Amino acid sequence: MEGEEKRLHWENIYLTKPLETVSWYQPNPETSLQFIRQLELAKSSRIIDVGGGDSFFVDHLLELGYEDITVLDISPKAIERAKARLGSKADKIQWIITDILDFSPTRQYDVWHDRAAFHFLTAENDVDHYLETAGKAISQNGILVIGTFSEQGPQKCSGIDIKQYSQETMTDRFKNDFERIECFSVNHKTPFETIQNFVFCSFKRKNDISDQVKF
Repeated sequence: MEGEEKRLHWENIYLTKPLETVSWYQPNPETSLQFIRQLELAKSSRIIDVGGGDSFFVDHLLELGYEDITVLDISPKAIERAKARLGSKADKIQWIITDILDFSPTRQYDVWHDRAAFHFLTAENDVDHYLETAGKAISQNGILVIGTFSEQGPQKCSGIDIKQYSQETMTDRFKNDFERIECFSVNHKTPFETIQNFVFCSFKRKNDISDQVKF
């Protein structure tokens, strides 16, 4: 699934399914927030949530006092729903509507968070493109936090094939530009009481590639 077909697929999901009925529904994204707390970031740190849709991660970041938050998603409807939920607080967020494969960053981020997009990339060249974009977009000593379906997780999500990862294969994917901090598995219970197993990893950007990026 590519381009316009992919966008229309996600638009249809956000148009027809309430947030509390989708498999990724998570009113308290505790694992993602755990990483944020451990990092002890300055409140001015630049954080981007890739594939953030209308998740509650941004709500919690605002509650924690973070001041420079970006949410990127392919679906305009997802962003619209998130803005409606946040009300006036939505003005504090930078919203980017694009496919991650079409994203051309114009600034760098201190934290790149992705619990939703990476495992949908099944073609090798798409994975390579993602890695290249992340390498450009993450600041010197910046942090990459990524959650994907594990090898014990589902093989599809929302009717789309995904790519499963282990802690080892995830580490190997990002080793050229990033140093692994930690990886672990975690179970996510869906609204329909099924269990999805995820691998979460955090990485620190290697210093030796920082000077290559100019904005």
